[in-house]
Amino acid sequence: MGFDLGFLVGKMGGTTLATSEYSSVVSMNLFVALLCACIVIGHLLEENRWMNESITALVIGLCTGVVILLASGGTSSHLLVFSEDLFFIYLLPPIIFNAGFQVKKKQFFRNFMTIVLFGAVGTVISFTIISFGATKIFTKMNISDLELGDYLAIGAIFSATDSVCTLQVLNQDQTPLLYSLVFGEGVVNDATSVVIFNAVQNFDLSQITTAVAFQLIGNFFYLFITSTLLGAGTGLLSAYVIKKLYFGRHSTDREVAIMILMAYLSYMLAELFYLSGILTVFFCGIVMSHYTWHNVTEKSRVTTKHAFATLSFIAELFIFLYVGMDALDLEKWKFVKDSPGTSVEVSAILLGFVLVGRAAFVFPLSFLSNLTKKAQHEKIDFRQQVLIWWAGLMRGAVSMALAYNQFTRKGHTALTGNAIMITSTITVVLFSTMVFGLITQPLVRLLLPAPKTLNRMISSEPTSPKSFTVPLLGNGQDSEADFGQHVPRPSSLRMLLSTPSHTVHHYWRKFDNAFMRPVFGGRGFVPFIPGSPTDQSVHQSQQHLVAEEPTRNQEC
Repeated sequence: MGFDLGFLVGKMGGTTLATSEYSSVVSMNLFVALLCACIVIGHLLEENRWMNESITALVIGLCTGVVILLASGGTSSHLLVFSEDLFFIYLLPPIIFNAGFQVKKKQFFRNFMTIVLFGAVGTVISFTIISFGATKIFTKMNISDLELGDYLAIGAIFSATDSVCTLQVLNQDQTPLLYSLVFGEGVVNDATSVVIFNAVQNFDLSQITTAVAFQLIGNFFYLFITSTLLGAGTGLLSAYVIKKLYFGRHSTDREVAIMILMAYLSYMLAELFYLSGILTVFFCGIVMSHYTWHNVTEKSRVTTKHAFATLSFIAELFIFLYVGMDALDLEKWKFVKDSPGTSVEVSAILLGFVLVGRAAFVFPLSFLSNLTKKAQHEKIDFRQQVLIWWAGLMRGAVSMALAYNQFTRKGHTALTGNAIMITSTITVVLFSTMVFGLITQPLVRLLLPAPKTLNRMISSEPTSPKSFTVPLLGNGQDSEADFGQHVPRPSSLRMLLSTPSHTVHHYWRKFDNAFMRPVFGGRGFVPFIPGSPTDQSVHQSQQHLVAEEPTRNQEC
């Protein structure tokens, strides 16, 4: 990670520091101060919910970029030089892991088929449309320095969505099904986009043949499956280690540390074996929340829940703040100053591809999904389809990181075609996040007016890392208490898809309770060791029950 702002050099405590050292100190101080400002301003704007933290960080980043640009005499506009390693190694893992760790597992997998349709199949459709359109139109525009691999990378870059703005204005109480679909699709979409991007980069696309196409598809599924298995395996390993050794008997710090390190290890192992770190760390988060989290003490549960959420929150602010500052980087814009119209035209065309590519799969796949649903409340109506389409129009940090990875070298570019794609990506990200993000709130109010009375539902998963007031789905009546009830076997594929909560989930629960939880722990299988915090809490509960028993007998 490199640092700019070399013009701010001085003395500290009478000792003259080297220019680069003092510049680093100044840069980090200013950047941390800006992060604090984003949090404070975001809190003050929380009531009206028009401006979320993402938009706030972008605006503050833009304003800071202008100030630095003026103070440096037009030589620099940002405090940090962008590094793909900084994003993919340090900032992205906590964001994706927290998404998996906090997700409502039962509701996520109950809608899993629809989420996969939108997040995986839909992303492939959008990737195909954007890549094909970019190849046809940009070739005619004579944009130099772009090859076939670049056009395919453009499809992957602009297929990655950022639905943060929509999620922050959706109400889980009113639209649980819609919220779960938007949230689940966003995570699977990011993973699929990165998998496609990596698959494209790993092949020689100078000569496309049928064999190469099938290899590309096979590589995609290989990355998808192996990354998922690696994440699940790492999560299970952490659960087994903590369950057997039970660090909490001596120190809660150790079990918190092992959870954080094992989570990060899953991502780094994926990078080591050239797999998808996003998929790996996401499913590692799901498995750790299902098994590992229940094996630690109550204090460690609270600590890990807030630690992962806080790290994710700071990483997101960091990314959007940098994107705002980097939008004014003169090094990238000087290559397009002779033809600014070309950059604007490319940005508009890419934004059009995003709109069309999104619509090309949301509405048809929603129709297919509705065919498998019997109950009317489980179907996706047209207004919800419009909001799902709108939620995926915004582009964010993943698109920026992939664009830098493809069109820059260590944050710098010296080719006109690459500079045009970088500036166009910045333009699309800023426009979609700020303009579409600001329109999201009135659009949600228009399409989904709040009902006069709202029946608050109680989640069937009371002990999970994240305390949602309602489940992410409209139907939350099946729980572990229903485990012993008779469940009819699915007689057709349509029934299997339409009633997964009474078929797939039921059989998984039987397998989980019979084989997985006795080995790896989890709710109901927490280790009981004399002298441990769990033992103490159990004794306290028993003493409390014994103390209340005489009172109950007297009342009777």
